[in-house]
Amino acid sequence: MKYDFDKIIERRGTNCNKWDLNQQLFGTDDVLDMWVADMDFPCPEPVVQAVIERAKHPIYGYSFPPASLYEAIIERTERYYGWEIRKEWIVFTSGIVDGFYTAIESLTDPGDEVIIQPPVYYPFSGAIRNAGAHIASNPLIFDGKRYVMDYEGFEELFRVYTGFPAKTPRIKAFLLCSPHNPVGRVWTKEELEKVAEICLRHNCVIISDEIHCDILMPGVKHISTATLSPEVEQNTITFMAGSKTFNLAGLRTGYAIIPNPVLRKKFVETRAMRPEGNMFGYAALEAAYRYADDYLEQLREYLAGNIRLFVDYINQNIPGVTAIEPEGTYLVWVDFRGLGMDDLALQNFIRFKARIAVDDGYAFGKEGSGFARFNLACPRSMVKEALSRLEQAVASLK
Repeated sequence: MKYDFDKIIERRGTNCNKWDLNQQLFGTDDVLDMWVADMDFPCPEPVVQAVIERAKHPIYGYSFPPASLYEAIIERTERYYGWEIRKEWIVFTSGIVDGFYTAIESLTDPGDEVIIQPPVYYPFSGAIRNAGAHIASNPLIFDGKRYVMDYEGFEELFRVYTGFPAKTPRIKAFLLCSPHNPVGRVWTKEELEKVAEICLRHNCVIISDEIHCDILMPGVKHISTATLSPEVEQNTITFMAGSKTFNLAGLRTGYAIIPNPVLRKKFVETRAMRPEGNMFGYAALEAAYRYADDYLEQLREYLAGNIRLFVDYINQNIPGVTAIEPEGTYLVWVDFRGLGMDDLALQNFIRFKARIAVDDGYAFGKEGSGFARFNLACPRSMVKEALSRLEQAVASLK
């Protein structure tokens, strides 16, 4: 079927985090919401129908994922990413954030280190600290247009973070964002191979957050980290979900793929009584994976148009502001450092002058200072309105 992504769907008054908490979160109701990473588009019609059908049964008791859902995940993972996985490798979670919290707890003891690459999705830091572990920071390198990994700095961390007795490794895991949120990189096979080889050499488990893996710009291919080699596969915990691709975040259902039985046992034991998803999430995910390929194809095309419009317009018409062109995700990382504002001044400028609600760059680490993250998974008229507001606000500074 043909989906109308231009249609405005009113979300206010639905207990919507994105649109109903503006006063509490941003200090004003007069903002255009382009922050938290869910979409202002309807879910695929097969998903809506699957949830309705499940809801018709009048008992909503405890449930478990059906065998058919495992089959749908296995089939789709091979079809989209060339990765042959087994049913026993799949472990359901109540979302990706819950999953990597569990993974870090299962792999670390208090005082251990976990590597992240800021500026990066801010719950990464919270998950590490929650486990009593410490952050080993390997910031990405930015040349003004594109971010790349710092391999020398990555390797150096293993020399710096050693314990007692000497040469006892303290770095237990690397929390990889792939595709990267917020900078929009989709890592190449060569880039992933370099960092995975370092991890193998130092017995560092890779926790690969691949929740945005379906949202790609034209001509870009996602490489699932675990497909690099059998050795890397055994050293990687991969997280995927339908929540970003099909707008299912509120259904709280994701999954880990853990081929290594030792890592999988630790993960399951650590998870203990944590929820694994829910009956509506299972029904929605299976319907999306089986019947919504056409939705994804149309979505990618529409998002590419939004991103092209947004990036080109800012870079050509708004002085002092630079939009970093993403290779994946529906998020755009925007550099405001040319306006010469500190983080508080920039926050106030975007909220109260431009009247747009975004994620402040500093939340993603000190490397995000002077930046902001915009969510473009919305009707194109909203993108145009955001550009108009931003252009007028910048012009008023003169």
